[in-house]
Amino acid sequence: MSAEDSRLNNDTAAPASATSAVLVRSERVPEGTKLIRGYDFEDGVDYNKLLGSYMTTGFQATSFGQAVDIVNKMRQWRLSDEPVAKGDSNEERDPEYRRNVKCKIFLGYTSNLVSSGIRETIKYLTKNCMIDVLVSTAGGVEEDFIRCIAPTYLGDFNLEGRTLRSKGLNRIGNIIVPNDNYCKFEDWILPIFDQALKEQQEDGVVWTPSKLIHRLGKEINHPDSIYYWAYKNNIPVYSPALTDGSLGDMLYFHSYRSPGLVLDVIQDIRAINNEAVFAKKTGMIILGGGLVKHHICNANLMRNGADFAVFVNTAQEFDGSDAGARPDEAVSWGKIKADADSVKVYADASLVFPLLVAQTFAKSG
Repeated sequence: MSAEDSRLNNDTAAPASATSAVLVRSERVPEGTKLIRGYDFEDGVDYNKLLGSYMTTGFQATSFGQAVDIVNKMRQWRLSDEPVAKGDSNEERDPEYRRNVKCKIFLGYTSNLVSSGIRETIKYLTKNCMIDVLVSTAGGVEEDFIRCIAPTYLGDFNLEGRTLRSKGLNRIGNIIVPNDNYCKFEDWILPIFDQALKEQQEDGVVWTPSKLIHRLGKEINHPDSIYYWAYKNNIPVYSPALTDGSLGDMLYFHSYRSPGLVLDVIQDIRAINNEAVFAKKTGMIILGGGLVKHHICNANLMRNGADFAVFVNTAQEFDGSDAGARPDEAVSWGKIKADADSVKVYADASLVFPLLVAQTFAKSG
């Protein structure tokens, strides 16, 4: 045995280099830091306490808990919480007026969510005037009306596309929409386009996507519809790419049947931007990414950023997509204020959004 081997076998103390590397001394954790603790099922099943425990569970559960806090802050804020500013008008100085000025809440969502059961959650918020501005894609508009006309079915992610196509069945994830639904949609909507064109030609009506959605909400006259309640409660709905879906297909067909209907998108961009510009406080809840996320964020750029923001989606930021961007990237653009309360929850909105509503809007009415 060599002298080195003998020394290694006979030493009773671990090498100092190893102990110093492994046993690094910790600094004191700041007082008041939350401890990690999940829900204890020994206490039975209490869903309110279970969801409340998410804040201290860690990972995306904690992000969900932060989202609950931020949405509740949006809902609770009043202008009376702020000091009177030097330039405030006499009306803005009135205590009663200040108590009644709320945070303006923008809700954005992608079309797949309206095809899913999340539609009913959005309808609840719209019916009860809990949201001030809605933004969706063309699919997020048309699918609401189509589901008033004909049903959508639960399917399976693994159903073969070729077989479904031969049967006239369209798949959205594990949701099935018969193609006949779109045929029925055409029968319903084309006469409304005829009337819109007549009003444009005879009365000088200037149609915008939001104005057309408002009319469609009136015409559907169905209590299950998001946009029926948006019409009833005069909640604006913006959809800047209204031609990108079945609605666009119908407008295309109508342009041959009765050419001339025009939609003015410039009026709508002015309208949604002014929703943000003239608000005292704004909050954004955005489910999914792409157009709806950017459209709401860009409107809030016009006021140098939203005060509250909750993003829920599964996109990652490594590819530079707007969908994947965290709230801090929006801060760099002036779309969220530097001192805003914001969080991104990396999760499927069909799992998370009903729970978020349960812990916020639905809890306090």
